[in-house]
Amino acid sequence: MRNTTRRDFLKISGAGAGSLLLAGPAIKAFSQIAGDDTIHPGEKLHRTPTYCEVCFWKCAGWVYTDKKGRIKKIIGNKDDPHCNGRLCPRGTGGVGMYYDNDRLQTPLIREGKPGNQYFRQASWEEALDLVAKNLDKVRREHGPECVALFSHGTGGKIISHLLKAFGSPNIAAPSFAQCRGPREVAFTATFGEDVMSPERTDIRDTRCLVLIGSHIGENMHNGQIQEMSEAIDKGATIITVDPRYSTAASHSKYWLPIKPATDLALLLAWMHVIINEELYDKKYVEKYTYGFRELKDHVKDKTPEWAYAITTIKPDIIRKTAREMAHAAPAVIVHPGRHVTWYGDDTQRSRAIAILNALLGSWGRRGGFYVPEKAHLPKFPGPAYPKPKRSWKDAFPGKYKLVNEVLSTGICDATIPNPEMGCNLKAWIVYGTNLMASLPDQEKTLKAIDNLEFLAVIDTMPMDIVSYADVVLPECTYLERYDVIRTSPHREPYIALRMPASEPLYDSKPNWWMAKELAKRLGLEAYFPWNNIEELLDWQLKHVGSSLDEMKHLGVKKLKREYDDLYFLNGEDYEFNTNTGKIELYSTELANEGFDPMPDYTPHPEPPPGYYRLNYGRAPMHTFSRTTNNPNLWELKKENNVWVNPKVARIWGLENGQYVWLKNQDGVVSSFPIKVRITERIRWDSVYMVHGFGHKERQLSRSYGRGASDSELITRIAEDPIMGGTGMRGNFVTFLTEKPGKEVAS
Repeated sequence: MRNTTRRDFLKISGAGAGSLLLAGPAIKAFSQIAGDDTIHPGEKLHRTPTYCEVCFWKCAGWVYTDKKGRIKKIIGNKDDPHCNGRLCPRGTGGVGMYYDNDRLQTPLIREGKPGNQYFRQASWEEALDLVAKNLDKVRREHGPECVALFSHGTGGKIISHLLKAFGSPNIAAPSFAQCRGPREVAFTATFGEDVMSPERTDIRDTRCLVLIGSHIGENMHNGQIQEMSEAIDKGATIITVDPRYSTAASHSKYWLPIKPATDLALLLAWMHVIINEELYDKKYVEKYTYGFRELKDHVKDKTPEWAYAITTIKPDIIRKTAREMAHAAPAVIVHPGRHVTWYGDDTQRSRAIAILNALLGSWGRRGGFYVPEKAHLPKFPGPAYPKPKRSWKDAFPGKYKLVNEVLSTGICDATIPNPEMGCNLKAWIVYGTNLMASLPDQEKTLKAIDNLEFLAVIDTMPMDIVSYADVVLPECTYLERYDVIRTSPHREPYIALRMPASEPLYDSKPNWWMAKELAKRLGLEAYFPWNNIEELLDWQLKHVGSSLDEMKHLGVKKLKREYDDLYFLNGEDYEFNTNTGKIELYSTELANEGFDPMPDYTPHPEPPPGYYRLNYGRAPMHTFSRTTNNPNLWELKKENNVWVNPKVARIWGLENGQYVWLKNQDGVVSSFPIKVRITERIRWDSVYMVHGFGHKERQLSRSYGRGASDSELITRIAEDPIMGGTGMRGNFVTFLTEKPGKEVAS
């Protein structure tokens, strides 16, 4: 643990989590939900609509409660295209968030001097007064732009509204710089549009699906899994490129166990085959694309034989899989992926994926990429946001010009004092995201936190980031609150309602109430003119032909598409939102900013002797680090393990089920041991582990110390020069078979 200078790492312990607070009113609240959760025959249950908050897919469902108000079960809403009535393990297990007695239960305030600090319980009035006082101090002394928000999840939209009203544009979601950012910039540079979320992939009608490090079946993107199953039943070819034999690979016609960090070479070789064997969609390419001649010349020497020496994928397999794609075109998808921040050249790798789809004619075509549409709800009448005088980008002059979202790592860097910056950020609000697991390079995150004047954390659970807060505001779970209407894009526009199934437990509050109360204290009442969120939702719904009462009964409602353009590139004239008005195989936008207009392969660092590339991924029952303490989901997977190839296990004398510690190339050792899984399903030059385990906060009673944290071992970051994404797969680990010193204190 680092030497703190201003803010100690604090245990939540007896000040707001777990059974230690079950006294007085808390006992009464807990007793209302404790006990038998069995549904008895003939028992009449009441249902309320919701949409899930366990992952970004946000499937709509129904929550069932008994006559005592106890939540019994959650099932999918059959009218919701995200789930078609079927929830994944996370969705059905969401009720565990409500029953988790490790939840934050009361506002907390940091007290004491460095070296002797502690959390004490506080009233909501005192806690909110302190938050407002500190935000106002930063506003007066440095300007509102020196406050930043890290946000993940639906509730962050209301908190974002507060921060924009406050005058700050610095609102970051780790999902951009640490996950999907490269693909958005790459596809926009190619097609003039991004991929959106959920992705606009027409998997149900595809004839060939290519997955490059995309773990459908383990990341539990519900709708995509269902559509992939449907496509397989129809005879679609699945091609999976992954150094690990994933769940998707087990359902594939082709598994390409590629050498890590060489994916771009394979993509270029596929382009070479498709162009030189004239397998590309000639009419589509001629009518809609720009730069084909330049691309053809660019890949003329990128033969399968060239790629074989780099990727270890045999030339005949490269040719066969390229022909499979072309045979299925245009009903083919080279999937853009979700977590695509790997090696630092990730925008260019995503560009190669976009270009390959363009050559196959899949963008805007059935079985390829459709045009999504979303419902647009009106903004409740109120004043315009103040115009910020500066933003986080001012800390990085000349950089990130192609980025239209805020980089979470940029916020972190702009918080660490630097004489070249006009204003370092002074205060953070962290909503629903555990920065200790979601941001790479934990030491840099800790350095930024230590230079803050103020840190407020809003969460349901005592996640690791909570231990660094000055004020902790306990939010009630998604099952206990209203939130904004879900308007996610899909083939048709849909709206979905989330409403409380039960009263908030303990002294927790919904995000909208916190934001509205802070607005009062900050003189921003005009931005929250509605009396409560029900008034806001009902007003918005009536403007799209519905109402709050109707949505309480329906849960989900489909609206009409404005245009009949689900598949729009079938010979029609079309102008893309690019500089040339075409699909840019040669990117003029990248060229204008001094970047390579076409992607090229660059070798990446190799593991030192005795080390193996650290690959990480997801488990179908867990979402990042946020669900590993959920009592329902914890029962399904209590710890992660490290996948080791049998050849490597023999070299090290490792046995199945043995616990080891992992040490990375910079000497960082995992705080906790991890169990070895010996399997042929991983290449010999790599290891694999599921993300989100190894929590250090003891008040996470089930997940504390269970497994190892991959985030802790990611200390070497390869920054994407185009959009600032954090390439995190350039870290290597070795094995320690004996305990390396004392256990990390918490």
